[in-house]
Amino acid sequence: MPDDAITLTFIGNATTIIRYGGVTLLTDPNFLRRGQRAHLGYGITSRRLKDPAITVDGLPALDGVVLSHLHDDHWDRVAEQHLDRRLPIVTTGAAARALRDRGFQEAAALPTWHTESFSKEDREIRITALPGRHGPGPLRHLLPPVMGSLLEFGPIGGGTRFRLYISGDTLMYDELAEIRRRYPDIDAGLVHLGGTRLLGLLTVTMDGRQGAQWLETTGCATAIPVHYDDYTVMKSPLSDFEREVTRRGMGARLRHVDRGGTLTLARATA
Repeated sequence: MPDDAITLTFIGNATTIIRYGGVTLLTDPNFLRRGQRAHLGYGITSRRLKDPAITVDGLPALDGVVLSHLHDDHWDRVAEQHLDRRLPIVTTGAAARALRDRGFQEAAALPTWHTESFSKEDREIRITALPGRHGPGPLRHLLPPVMGSLLEFGPIGGGTRFRLYISGDTLMYDELAEIRRRYPDIDAGLVHLGGTRLLGLLTVTMDGRQGAQWLETTGCATAIPVHYDDYTVMKSPLSDFEREVTRRGMGARLRHVDRGGTLTLARATA
């Protein structure tokens, strides 16, 4: 594989390893095993249904973590115990404060539309925080703040080779339309789905219909679905998203990655 290849390896749930030019990032580290329970707040737990593709001990050397929010299915007790406390973490303000209190002193808040970068030699990944909302209406205040992330890959000081939008655990809402106005040419979207329902009532992640609306709204050239079948609280299967995207004439924009599989990310050519 070329040294400047951009790759994404899917570990499970919303956990991926992203590599570019010697820079290696981990997203939303969740290494609970099948049968273990994630604690989602207010006494709510959810049982994991599938094992991650690797254990935390099998991770490569990391340059940083991109964390969408502080929920146990995105940052769990296994990650907290085993990850290096000197590791830079880009996340929300609330998550950064909590992680610093737990000894992760390099956890940094990234406000919406602000950018941080990771570089090595002459390659760079720029990360811009994007809007996200984990719950509907006023009920969102009962849930952790969440952010999306735009990852831009390219040479230091040069142009952008590829743009990857990680949705985070957001629902569809009006502010997401601003993303396309600012970034009209996003190459791929890693979309968190599942139609997660808490207490059987409160939907806190996009289901198939909202996911298709998200794809229309953001204009991502391709969509890579994740976060849809790892936990018992996920009620909208991948087939819901596939069916709705196809119904809206966007089926050709779907791209799948198997658990443990790796995609090479490259801008489509005309």
